[in-house]
Amino acid sequence: MKNIVKPELGTPAEPDIIQVIPPYWAEACKHLVKKDRVMKRLIPQFGDACLQSRGDAFSTLARSIVGQQISVKAAQTVWHRFEALLSSMKPANVLKLKVDDMRAAGLSARKVEYLVDLAIHFDKGSVHVKDWAAMDDEAIIAELIAIRGIGRWTAEMFLIFYLMRPNVLPLDDVGLINGIAKNYFSGESVSRSDAREVAAAWAPYCSVATWYIWRSLDPVPVPGADAS
Repeated sequence: MKNIVKPELGTPAEPDIIQVIPPYWAEACKHLVKKDRVMKRLIPQFGDACLQSRGDAFSTLARSIVGQQISVKAAQTVWHRFEALLSSMKPANVLKLKVDDMRAAGLSARKVEYLVDLAIHFDKGSVHVKDWAAMDDEAIIAELIAIRGIGRWTAEMFLIFYLMRPNVLPLDDVGLINGIAKNYFSGESVSRSDAREVAAAWAPYCSVATWYIWRSLDPVPVPGADAS
């Protein structure tokens, strides 16, 4: 994680956005409580709170690009200005925008390029959104990182928060590594290998365990965009 301790892809809850809760959550919690001593302690602390998905694929990824390397507050401001340029957040509409108008909304030249490339990929069907349900995690990641401005970390956050895939282990995430160090190693630094060893007990629900590790560091999810 580059600049935000714990991201929630998407926007703060809004009346017209349906929030989706993973159907596997209760079963995952039972599994983790049984298999892992730390999860047995952490999970009861957060009651009914759980991972939620909102929004659509294109706007979720667009917002992640807008929020790269800036604060949550700044990202929200720029996003609302960018959103105001469009009748609706659709790839074809983004491709019709003038670069000067996008820059005036607060987007850097590089982010303009990234958003245009994202829109082109969606508009041309280079990302197979309708096929994602049948594709494995790595195949989806491969599609996403082919888009400029989207790295593996962003793709993994998308898998967790938008597609709600249950078994994603984002080893590039600083929050996850720090949380494992805090909860399993008394604060001592840990390697990716150490993290994998801890996470072996979490499978097939690494996404759920990761969410609880994040919550142990930051009990209240921070709505905002992520960085690649």
